Amino acid sequence: MSDDRLIVALDVPNALAGMALAEKLGDAVSFYKIGLGMLTGGGLALANELKQEHGKRIFLDMKLFDIGATVESAVRGLAQFDLDFLTVHGDPHVVRAAKEGAARSDMKILAVTILTSLERSDLDDCLIRDGAIPDLVAERAGRAFEAGADGVIASPNEAAMIRSLPQAKGRLIVTPGVRPAGSRLDDQKRVATPANAVKDGVDHIVVGRPIWRADDPRAAAEAITAEMRQADAKAPDA
Repeated sequence: MSDDRLIVALDVPNALAGMALAEKLGDAVSFYKIGLGMLTGGGLALANELKQEHGKRIFLDMKLFDIGATVESAVRGLAQFDLDFLTVHGDPHVVRAAKEGAARSDMKILAVTILTSLERSDLDDCLIRDGAIPDLVAERAGRAFEAGADGVIASPNEAAMIRSLPQAKGRLIVTPGVRPAGSRLDDQKRVATPANAVKDGVDHIVVGRPIWRADDPRAAAEAITAEMRQADAKAPDA
């Protein structure tokens, strides 16, 4: 049985490979992420097929960033595809424009705080101001919420801090950088297990390579779902 807190990232070369993976996963997964890497390989067509013909939820991970008018126009165009989530960068002007573009749809706008593949030295290279990453993430999350974001993208390491923000009430926290114990970290630098992410107040976790690299992708997805449910059972108010 699926649990839509698990979003599987279809970071495979094209729509054919994406559909093949979805067929292997079957009813074990109900929510998929399609990102920039898939866009030129039929990503929007795959999103539409999974949504309309297979009843799956879809997270389009575009991380849009541009002037307000361009973001608003792009989001308005994407909103017609009946998507569930769309990412934009968490700068307030971008979030406000995206919300305008999505105004006549049910699509949720998620604001990217700081990519989970980055650490402080990477921010220094990008001339991002000084400060500990958790503090910067929390500040960007708060500003994105104030600009109207329906949720934020952050590493699981910052989830508890974001959940404690007054602005976070009723908003979504979606976390990439989740790795089952023993999995390769790949390019992720701020990670946690599915159980720890759930304990810290995350609404959805995004997992890609640990599932689609597995010898049995369906079993890998089911193990992650089971781990999240075990965390629920151990929660103090369970």
